[in-house]
Parts: sequence; C-alpha cells; structure tokens
Amino acid sequence: MLPYCEIRAVSVFAFILGSSLAATVFAQEPAGVFGEKYKNLETMATGEWWKVKPNNRRKMKLNVARDKVVAFAVYTHDHGTLKLTAQLFPLKPDEVKEVTLEFKDSSGEWQRVASQPVIELGWSAHFRLNEWDNTKDVVYRVRHGEKAQFEGLIRKDPIDKEVIVVGNMSCNSSRTPGPRPKMIDNLKKLNPDVLFFAGDQSYHHTEHTYGWLEFGIQFRDLLKDRPVITIPDDHDIGQANLWGENGIRATTMAGPSGGYFFPAKYVNMVQRCQTWHLPDPYDPTPIDRGMEVYYTDLTVGGINFAIIEDRKFKSGPEGKIPKMGPRPDHINNPKYDRAAVDLPELKLLGDRQLEFLNQWSQDWTDAEMKCVLSQTAFCGAVHLHGSENNRLLADLDSNAWPQQGRNKALKEIRRAWAPHLCGDQHLAVFVKHGIDQFGDGPYSFTSPAIVNTIYGRWWWPEDEKSGPNPIANSPLPWTGDFLDGLGNRISMMAYANPPDRRDETQRGDGFGIVRFNRKTQKITAECWPRFADVSDGDRAQYPGWPITFDYRDNDGRKRVGHLPELVVSGTNHPVIQVIEETTGEILYTVRATSNRFKPPVYSKGKHTVKVGRNIANQSTVNGVVPVATSSDAELRINLKK
Repeated sequence: MLPYCEIRAVSVFAFILGSSLAATVFAQEPAGVFGEKYKNLETMATGEWWKVKPNNRRKMKLNVARDKVVAFAVYTHDHGTLKLTAQLFPLKPDEVKEVTLEFKDSSGEWQRVASQPVIELGWSAHFRLNEWDNTKDVVYRVRHGEKAQFEGLIRKDPIDKEVIVVGNMSCNSSRTPGPRPKMIDNLKKLNPDVLFFAGDQSYHHTEHTYGWLEFGIQFRDLLKDRPVITIPDDHDIGQANLWGENGIRATTMAGPSGGYFFPAKYVNMVQRCQTWHLPDPYDPTPIDRGMEVYYTDLTVGGINFAIIEDRKFKSGPEGKIPKMGPRPDHINNPKYDRAAVDLPELKLLGDRQLEFLNQWSQDWTDAEMKCVLSQTAFCGAVHLHGSENNRLLADLDSNAWPQQGRNKALKEIRRAWAPHLCGDQHLAVFVKHGIDQFGDGPYSFTSPAIVNTIYGRWWWPEDEKSGPNPIANSPLPWTGDFLDGLGNRISMMAYANPPDRRDETQRGDGFGIVRFNRKTQKITAECWPRFADVSDGDRAQYPGWPITFDYRDNDGRKRVGHLPELVVSGTNHPVIQVIEETTGEILYTVRATSNRFKPPVYSKGKHTVKVGRNIANQSTVNGVVPVATSSDAELRINLKK
C-alpha cells in the first residue's frame, strides 16, 4: 500500500446528468420508468428487479450478496479535479441509497472524504473533488453499508515517465459472457497509464445497467487503479447504428432516419454511468429532447486527449440522399455518383465539436503531445461485411461519410499534429489519412474488437492487389494507397483480418496499445490478439504491427521549406502557431521540444508566427517567408516573464 500523506479539504458534490436529485434518488423506480411505450426497457435493474430471473442470454445475477453490491469504480483527474463514479449492483427498497468514499492515510487508517447518494436509475454514485493533488498515489475505497466495499488506487499523474502507454479497446461482445482472464493478465503486464474504451462496452441494448455491470466485472481489476476513458457507442444506447442528428427521435432502432430511438432519459443514464467521471464537457449545453453531451479533453502524463462524440451530431442518410443499396446506409452500386451523397448541409461532428477541436488544438496547457479519441474511423477501411461473401462498396455508418464533414474533422485534428484512436469496426486497421492528397492527414489506429462474435469485417480489395506505395517488407499483401468506397484517400499500413470466425482463437479480436514517447516524439502502435502472450514480445502481435511513426508526420502535407529557425527565450518549450497569411488558415499549433524550432510550411508566401507558453498569444511576427533549406537564418523571440 502506498501512503496518502495528506487529506485535503475538498469541495465535494454530486453532478447529476439529465434529471434532478429529488426525482431519481429518493424514490424506488417503478417498472416501466420510461413510459408505457418503453415498458420493457431496463427491466432487469428497475422496479422489483430482484424478481427478474436470469435467462440464457443474461446469466449473471444482479441480486448479489449484499457485501458485494459495490461492483467497480472508474475515475479521471485533470487540472486539479478528481471525478470518480462508483457503480453498484441494484439495491433493494429497504437498503440505504448512499455510498462513502474513503482514502487511506499515511498511518494506514481509512479517512472518510465524502458520501454521495446513489442514483437509482443506473445505480451509480458520483464524487467530485476539487484542488486535487496529482503528485501522489492515493489508495481509495468506496463503501456501502457496513460490509460492501471496492478498493483501488488513484494513480499520480505519470508526468515523470518518458513513455505514456494507452490501452485502445472497443466492441466487447455480450455473446461471450464471463471473465477475460488472458486479456486482463496481458494488460496488467503492459500496465497502461490510461485505458480507452471506444464504445460498445455492451450489446445488451435494452438493458444497459446489466451490460455495464457485466463489462465492469470483466475489467474491474484494471479499471480500479488507473484513469479510464469510456464512451458509449450505438449498441450501448440500444441501436444497431447511430446517426444522432442533434438528439432527434429515430424512427427505428436501426437508426438511418437520424436520431436516438430510445428516450433521452435512457441515453442520459447510459452517458451518466459511462462518462460522468470524465472532465466536464467543453460546452455542456444539452441538445434536442434534453439530451446531454460529454465531449471534452483529458491530460495524462503530458498527453492531451480530445474526447469527441462522432455520432451525436451526424446526419442520418435516410431521406437525404438517394438509396443505392439494400439499406439506406449501404451502397452497392459501383456507378453511383459520390457527389450525390456528399451534400454541403450534411453534418458529421457538427459545428460545436469542430469549434471545440479548433480551440483544443490551440491550448497546450500541461500538454506536450495531443491525440484524438472517438468511436469510429474516418474512412471505410472495410470491404467485406458480416461474412466473407458480402462485399459492400460503402458503409455510411463510418466517419467516411459525409466526405466533406470527414475532411473538416481531419483538418482540425491535423492542426495539432494529433493521431486518432477509435474502435467500432470489429477490424483492427492502421491507416494514414489523405485529405487533398494521399498521406497529407493524420495517422489513425482502429482497435480490434475485444471479443469479435457479433459482426465480422475484412479488408480485402476485390482485385487482391496492393495499392501504390505499399509498405516495404510488410507480411500483409494489400497495403498502400487506396480510395475507399466514398472516394476518401487512405494509405493502408496494417490490418488484422479474422482467418476463421468459427474458431475462437482466429476471430481477429484483441486489443491495442499505443506508446507516446515524450522525449523522442515517436509514437508506437501495437495490436495484440486476444489469446496472445505479451511475454513473447513483438512476434506475438498481429502481422504488420508494431508500427512506429514520428509525431510531426501526423501533418503529412508536402513541405516546400521552413521559416527561419525560431529561438525563443523566456521559456524552454514554447507553443508555436503558424498561419498562412493569404488564406488566414491556422496551419498548426504545437509545442516545441526545446527553445529552438524550424517551422515547416507548405507554401512560399507570407506567414504569421505566434508564440506563447501554453497558448500562442504572447508574441506575434507577421510577414515571415520561407528560407532556403541550407539557411541558418534565425528569428529571435523573447517571452517576457
């Protein structure tokens, strides 16, 4: 046990999403809490839930021993604020609806920090501690009553580590219930500094609390002692696919009309359980029907993660574009007009999140490198869907569509030289995006499905040939430059096709690991099969991995030269922004690794250079033009204290 040296005086309160404390905490929710139309929603965890019997699909008992009712906890801490969610199994009417958070002090004694009410819809409780000291490890436990407790470790911020390790996971098939011992053992050995679950933590659709508890029990030995980022995807909120369209109501669970099928109250419950512990939203203004948002950012060990909701504002295809396949979201007609499906009024991330990414890319407080996290991929890196006999030209469920929205998002990501991590596709791929040219965008790593029994996918070009510029010496046959089914440029670097989905060991499932080297500015992506042994080293990874790339190469535009070398005094690692004056475009905003920096540029015209400590707002130089490659010209900038 590591000592907790100081118990701070803190401000603690519950931040309840989507409903008032009085409405949700103090009254036992009756059956059918979402109305008569949705009376079969959340039946296993509401009303007289203890009378609901497990079935073949849901065998886990929610009526656990009463000393086990605290199931798990998830937390993050960021810029002086700790947020922790305690997840409970359902409580009975006569049980206290309150949990207590305690810290272990330097003498080994438990000290009560705060108590919070249990929100009965979702059975979660939430703690917020301000003025958090992130320089110490803190042992914590969550208690209910006299016997039930869950213990873990709030890690100090790993700012003293050279390499920050991120776990990248998604798609945890509920068709394979029970423990994930090999994966848990491997992840413990790899010891990520932060875990990212990109969505589809559960596929129980109408029973989120059950599914969330099942996921938490499977992974709690990891969740309990490191920051965790969980974001819900379509199956978490009960849909086959999701085009959120600002929160309107969808006409079916399939979702192509746009919107959310189930009530906002249900979606808010899902988001509260999965995302409340994240830093506060950038802009918390609810969308249609009172639906909450959670897009935000989190800094761990100098790596700043933008956490975005790439489904919530996206336009639904049905009724907006011509139908060119068996479904509104599937295109099979090879002669279709790509422009006909890429209308300017269609949204992907939405204006609010584009503004967020723009501001996020410019603010480098406590950050040395940046990364974007979201549910799904900004390309259609899949040819075969569901089975090896089902070839699909384009899938509008991915962020490949709408193309203009895709390119807007990638341009904002590129401005921070940020890679992109995601899941959803049930197929591990590593690509370099192209926007105007092949390779001019950021790198992106789509994690494999944790357990891949729901829906198989394969990268399998119809001509079975590599594209131009294939990866040299790759063990994979089909790498190189390709256009996806919507005409988006992608450079395929690696993929992990399932050889035989009937064989549990050959389904292409597993997890990703991403290592950010703060010293060298190199990033390494690893892709591990579910039943691999990480002790065997890189040979146990999927063929084509690991992949290492330079952080700066997330901006792959062709460089025509560089501006005079910046020599900055007043700070050792300045933030530098470069603007192309003809267009007014912010080309990038990055933190330099020293007080010297040669800004690359992509045109020969005049540029504006801005410099600052955390935001580039302290010094501005206009009219700077590129110099010859061999030039030793300098531009000296003094940032006054």
